[in-house]
Amino acid sequence: MTAAAALVRGRAWVGEAPLFAPVDLRLEDAGWTCLLGPSGVGKSTILRLIAGLETGARFEGEATRDKPVALMAQDPGLIPWLDVTGNVTLGARLRGTLRQGDEPAARAAALIKAVGLTDRAHHLPANLSGGQRQRVALARTLFEDRPLVLLDEPFSALDARTRAQMQDLAARLLEGRAVLLVTHDPAEAARLGDRILLLRETGLTEWPVPTLRPKGAARPYDAPEVLQLQARLMRGMMA
Repeated sequence: MTAAAALVRGRAWVGEAPLFAPVDLRLEDAGWTCLLGPSGVGKSTILRLIAGLETGARFEGEATRDKPVALMAQDPGLIPWLDVTGNVTLGARLRGTLRQGDEPAARAAALIKAVGLTDRAHHLPANLSGGQRQRVALARTLFEDRPLVLLDEPFSALDARTRAQMQDLAARLLEGRAVLLVTHDPAEAARLGDRILLLRETGLTEWPVPTLRPKGAARPYDAPEVLQLQARLMRGMMA
């Protein structure tokens, strides 16, 4: 068995109340793993354990990763006084590694173009729509150029059309990376998952996916096998 990009084994409590039963989650070196489940079962806690962030829970077990990580959350977390370019390059600015005209600046411009915001590169977040702000957050995540990407319900606040567009964009731009997507949306998992893991209070279950996901793309939202998988996942969440 090849080395995992990340691994979480153990269980967690909030106070004396169990958060999730013993889990054994392994992320492969590439591809999308969708961690699906209802609110409150510990999905984001698992993601934060992998990221090395505070969780607010008591965890007993093992949480490791062997790759640098980038994190994209539901809230795009843009700095209001920085324009699109400034937000995309924020990490490099804080590290003091961005200089005008150098390779990182050119890469930032290419990513802003890839997410369709070249004409808004100098706009502040207040002048962007919700979908545009999420595209900035995606470009910022990509700019960090990490092999392991953690997505914590990043599209859940968007309308259905924009959400589907962002899923397509993320699938294209994150091709070849190890991605963990935390979601409570069966349709999103059915479109994006190379592996789908359903987390419930009783533990973690892996669900078979019907077809390989097209390279660099999400599955079609209206494909019969996607709709059937969405229904099965919903039934699993309701059980």
